Amino acid sequence: MNRSIREAFKDSLNIFPGYMVLGLGFGILLKAKGFGIIHCLLMSVFIYAGSMQYVGIDLLASGASLITAFFMSIMVNIRHLFYGIGMLKEYQNLKRHRIYNIFALTDETFSIACSKDTTGLDKNTYYFALSLFNQLYWITGSVLGNIAGNILPFDYTGIDFSMTALFIVIVVSQWENNSDHLIVVLSFIISIVCLIIFGSSDFLLPAMIMIIVMLGILKRIRGGKDA
Repeated sequence: MNRSIREAFKDSLNIFPGYMVLGLGFGILLKAKGFGIIHCLLMSVFIYAGSMQYVGIDLLASGASLITAFFMSIMVNIRHLFYGIGMLKEYQNLKRHRIYNIFALTDETFSIACSKDTTGLDKNTYYFALSLFNQLYWITGSVLGNIAGNILPFDYTGIDFSMTALFIVIVVSQWENNSDHLIVVLSFIISIVCLIIFGSSDFLLPAMIMIIVMLGILKRIRGGKDA
């Protein structure tokens, strides 16, 4: 097997348990709202945005308008704009699979891709394989969850917390694998301040903007010191 694919598969295994559990939760909840495997498969293949797919369940069930779905998608997925900016340098020179890599840049894929030392690897192959493996885990979990929801009775209480739980696991993993904790601490403080000021429904966008500004300032300061 190609070394870049092996590395991508090995790294993707960090995401595998979370995506299987989250996918199962999504599939189960979707089935509970009366939507079958076709809806589940199409959403996981063409939307592939974990948190937005969970929100999409309620949008579908309530018969929300396209305008409502459009603006809700922007609000929920606005953070991907910042992820995209963070990967511009890595993705801009890719000759193959660039469009798919952009589409499949989820929170978890970004957390691995942005910290991976790709020296000696074929970036085209590595980023594509990493993104593809992660999406396959999500699709598999969601389809299995939808099937299970059709066969077994479930208590759905708390399933929608699974996405938050995965984010916590990723942060803990990054904390343990990185000796520099300043960015995590500052990001946490910024998020808490924005939560207090803007409230739970409106804090995400200003928090992301302030974190990006903070990252830019830190990069400039540390770059100056390195010089």
